[in-house]
Amino acid sequence: MPRPSLTSIGVTVVLAAWLLASLWSVASLKINVATFADSLGNAADFVSRIFPLDYPPLGEILTMTGQTLAIVTCATALSVILSALVSLAAARNTTPGTPLRWAARATVVVTRAIPEIVLAILFLRLFGLGAVAGILALGIHSVGMVGKMYADAIEDTDAGPRDALRAAGATWWQQVVGGVFPQALPAFVATALHRFDINLRASVILGYVGVSGIGMELSLAMKTMNYPRGMALALFVVALCVVIELISGAVRRSLLGDRAPKRRGLRERVLSARGGWVENGSAAKVDGPVAMRTPGGDYRISPPWTGERIRRTLYLGATVLALAAATWGSDIDLSRLAEGITSLPRTLDLFFPPGTGGIWDELLVQLLVTVQIALAATLLGLLLAVPIGILAARNVAPTPGVAKFFRIVIVVVRGIPDLIFAIIFIVVTGLGATAGALALSVGAVGLLGKLIADSLEETDVSVQQAVSAGGASRSQVFAAATLRQSAPALVAHLFYQLDVNIRAATLLGVVGAGGIGFYLMNAARVLQFDVVTTIVLMIFAVVMAVEGIAMWMRRAMS
Repeated sequence: MPRPSLTSIGVTVVLAAWLLASLWSVASLKINVATFADSLGNAADFVSRIFPLDYPPLGEILTMTGQTLAIVTCATALSVILSALVSLAAARNTTPGTPLRWAARATVVVTRAIPEIVLAILFLRLFGLGAVAGILALGIHSVGMVGKMYADAIEDTDAGPRDALRAAGATWWQQVVGGVFPQALPAFVATALHRFDINLRASVILGYVGVSGIGMELSLAMKTMNYPRGMALALFVVALCVVIELISGAVRRSLLGDRAPKRRGLRERVLSARGGWVENGSAAKVDGPVAMRTPGGDYRISPPWTGERIRRTLYLGATVLALAAATWGSDIDLSRLAEGITSLPRTLDLFFPPGTGGIWDELLVQLLVTVQIALAATLLGLLLAVPIGILAARNVAPTPGVAKFFRIVIVVVRGIPDLIFAIIFIVVTGLGATAGALALSVGAVGLLGKLIADSLEETDVSVQQAVSAGGASRSQVFAAATLRQSAPALVAHLFYQLDVNIRAATLLGVVGAGGIGFYLMNAARVLQFDVVTTIVLMIFAVVMAVEGIAMWMRRAMS
């Protein structure tokens, strides 16, 4: 029997340490049957106090919804523009130089690690209450995810079209526009739509610091214990998020399709990248674009108006109109924007140098509580997500109907902001870390369940068929073939969820769900911005440590 390698021992040690720390966190936060039993009375009282639900008048709901969607649309558009530029510098095959690539990668890491609520606090100080702070906070924070996904998509593009354009004398920018962006466009669109869903959910919690929209109204209702109005708005947010998620998913499928692209030769790829097309070998090069001879003998330099082109043009037109409406609906005050930009140096002076406000020991304790919330939520979320993710995988579920049902469950849970779960658990179990951990554990079902299902579906079916042909039962095939193949991806997803939960635990602390987020909010309220900086740096250090472990685990298990 071969001796285990140092790498396998290291992976085992890390996983064992995570499990022990997670169990300790669950025990420390008193997440047990007794806690739930003691909370039954609070739950019943809460339910009795929220009915009848008090929905605002239709006009107010439409106004709030319009404000929120305008902020989210502008923020997502801003993130796409910034991410496209950052990704060109961050991708190996398009970066102008190694120093710029590392700077771009650092930008992606930093923007992802800084919670959007911290950026909102900064921009609210600069530009005051309103939409601008929310747009900038969500847009810049989104670069952390969108920029990384865009860079990965660019690195995955075929080098053939770009090499051909380079050989023809094209500049760097012409190579990117003609040979890289057309290939990466499907991934760009899918990522932007996915980020829109995430920003919609994140916009709700920004209302607690003064960003206009549904989140602000929800915050005011809950702070004044107007539970009928608060829960009515919460249910409306849930419905809105789920509907938007379903619509964006349908658009992604319609726009991108589920079929793998057909392989084409180098010449065809170059022609396509330059804006032309090939059909039955009838393409001919003329001055400028690629041309095609029509039945009448003339040359046509634009593609025909097929159903595919008409649909894409309609999507483009709808996008432009949505951006125009969102920009108008955001009611951006350009004079206030310019004033805020000029005061940026003075505002940054308030945040530096970092300070502790005389509560350094307490900050360390609360940082540990935040980590405990994330650990406990990840473990409990894993226990909930594993069976749901397994039953949502088409190659594992007993029937296609079962897989479809649990996919719908995942979509619905993903559409509910963590803030809504936190509000419910805070009222039921009381303020503190227990509510935060329970909220994040339920919310993890949406993300972790989807990742588990996708990883199981991406396994090699031929391996499963070979094991099944040997007489193995369904459970044996799953354990020996499906689970074994997907194990590295599942471990990577586990630590990714932990990373997400650390940042989310910080955000939920703002609403009273325990941890260092509560101190972050208090420091901002009393204008101790140097303490805000210290807390951000503490969170950043923990997130970077977890991300470093996750990267090592992925390499070790690949």
